[in-house]
Amino acid sequence: MRYRTVGDLRVSAVGLGAMPLSLEGRPDERRALATVHAALDAGVNLLDTADSYHPPCAAPGHNELLVARALAAYGGDTSDVLVATKGGRGRAADGGWTVTGDPRHLKRAAEGSLKRLGVEAIGLYQLHKPDPVVPFEESVGALRELLDEGKIRLAGLSNTDGQQIRSARAILGDRLVSVQNRYSPEVRDSEAEMRLCAELGLAFLPWSPLGGISRSALDGPSRLPGAGRFGAFHEVAAERGVSAQQVCLAWLLAKSPTVIPIPGASRPETIRDSAGAADLVLSARELARLDAQRDGGS
Repeated sequence: MRYRTVGDLRVSAVGLGAMPLSLEGRPDERRALATVHAALDAGVNLLDTADSYHPPCAAPGHNELLVARALAAYGGDTSDVLVATKGGRGRAADGGWTVTGDPRHLKRAAEGSLKRLGVEAIGLYQLHKPDPVVPFEESVGALRELLDEGKIRLAGLSNTDGQQIRSARAILGDRLVSVQNRYSPEVRDSEAEMRLCAELGLAFLPWSPLGGISRSALDGPSRLPGAGRFGAFHEVAAERGVSAQQVCLAWLLAKSPTVIPIPGASRPETIRDSAGAADLVLSARELARLDAQRDGGS
């Protein structure tokens, strides 16, 4: 495993997005715990969760509680594991997503996450999404208060643009350490934010990083959805003798030394495969070939 940094912390170059372990279609708890343990065994020490990762009509925090149980049940040392959680979103009864950026709500949400995770302070707490009806600076102000109170150690943002990143930086200073936006072969509209993070020294955590690529090479060959539109990733994978998912994650890692993808997983073998991307170094020619593959182009 290679490592990168979030603030002053050393974390694995590939993290684990724990969301699939708690939403619809989730695995049973035994497999969910085994998936987290497989990640830890592979050297992954960044676990991403949120209070809103739970089934519809269920209480907030299913995923946070699961991550806490997995860490408690793990036989090895977990002292260097960074658990990153988020507040500011919720789930409606129909399975949809809500946004609440009111500072009072964010502070209550952080308190709930703190209890569920069973820690003295949350390692990394992220504003899940800006609320269009609440001034962004007020939501970020709640993060500043949580930092000042020692309830969170580091702060991050998710689903934000460049102006919001700079605004949060002005409020939080170097205690703002990360930005988590969607970025993948299929969705590349956060390239400017990724460059800004490199400029400011912030970790850029792409969520849904495998978008456009089939779920897993372990599920079958490249005939699965995505192979046609982004076939170059599968072609390079075949040439290298690895999965297209590994190629995709290695491509992301090559974008910037501050990029730390957080692929989701619901099986031990899937996260083991993803973790292997940390040691896959693609050539300049391969990277150019992948960069050119947009919406099925080649």
